[in-house]
Amino acid sequence: MIRTIHLAAVVLLLLPLFPAARAQDVKGIELCTQETRMDRRTGCLQSNVEYLQGLLTKNAADAQHKFNAAGAEIGALKSEIGALKGEIAALKAALAAEHAAIEKLRATKPDKPADKPADKPAAK
Repeated sequence: MIRTIHLAAVVLLLLPLFPAARAQDVKGIELCTQETRMDRRTGCLQSNVEYLQGLLTKNAADAQHKFNAAGAEIGALKSEIGALKGEIAALKAALAAEHAAIEKLRATKPDKPADKPADKPAAK
């Protein structure tokens, strides 16, 4: 008996540490449980349903708008990547042409002898 009383006392002392789960308030939703007349309760619930349907429609339209905007941005970025790839290919081709021209000049120009000193400007 004393053990049961002690257990009950411990439980009662620990109850404030664990707050009861409360319903989350949703902005725009009315509390319909306080209505006593069925027609008013039904009207309140219908109002809540209409509000939530409108909210869902608005959120779906916003999500679709963001999705379409992201798709358009992806398309623009893909075309920009294609243009940049074309520029890189042109630059690589130009660089290869310059390297070929340099190699052609090296092949036609005779090498300087290593033992001949370079020309120095005359001292004044």
